[in-house]
Amino acid sequence: MENTAKTIEILNDLILINNDRIEGYERALKEVENNEGDSDLVPMFLRFIDDSRRYKVELGTEIAAFGKDMETGTTMPGKLHRAWIAVKETFSGNDRHSILEECEFGEDAIKKAYEEALSDEILATYIREMLLDQQEELIEAHDEIKELRDSVQ
Repeated sequence: MENTAKTIEILNDLILINNDRIEGYERALKEVENNEGDSDLVPMFLRFIDDSRRYKVELGTEIAAFGKDMETGTTMPGKLHRAWIAVKETFSGNDRHSILEECEFGEDAIKKAYEEALSDEILATYIREMLLDQQEELIEAHDEIKELRDSVQ
């Protein structure tokens, strides 16, 4: 029973960080809509939003299998980070590099959350495999964002 509760907690934490990721990319979408030269980022941001929604369904399905409800909302650090971005935008504007830098910050946070989740040895093998698959896609997304950010002068 203790392992079940810990597994549910881990999965719910990942749902919350995926909610943070969705909100972060939705915010980034609003920013690039105002920058004509950044419209090429829209399909990528939409793909990352869809990915996190899919991850949430997969995580939520496992939580439901335990007879529990999945979390809603976002994490407190995610809320604080978005508030900081809003203040920063007021003073510095929102160029392509800044947008990609903030996206990379979010990708770093979700990568860390998955690393921490996977370090817990109580996870059942099938859940660990699901998380590893999600983590692999998240690492690819991070690398894509980082490469784009590094290419901006």
